[in-house]
Amino acid sequence: MPSDRKTPTQLATEALQEIARHEKECSARWAEAHAELKMLSKEQARAASITAAHAARWEKVAFMVIGTVVCGVLATFVKGWV
Repeated sequence: MPSDRKTPTQLATEALQEIARHEKECSARWAEAHAELKMLSKEQARAASITAAHAARWEKVAFMVIGTVVCGVLATFVKGWV
């Protein structure tokens, strides 16, 4: 009979060590993923504020263009009536 046969306690100890190693590795991976998600969230918030400022500028430009066109059309009608 071979003497290298492991007892249930030895098998359980090895399994617990393997689980602990796996948990440590997963913890490190999760920490990296969490840090990257936080960074992406901050970048997305910054991009949203930039987009909002850009939209506000275009809204002003659109208001001026539409106002100019409306005034031009009104001036043309008034000139035609007078």
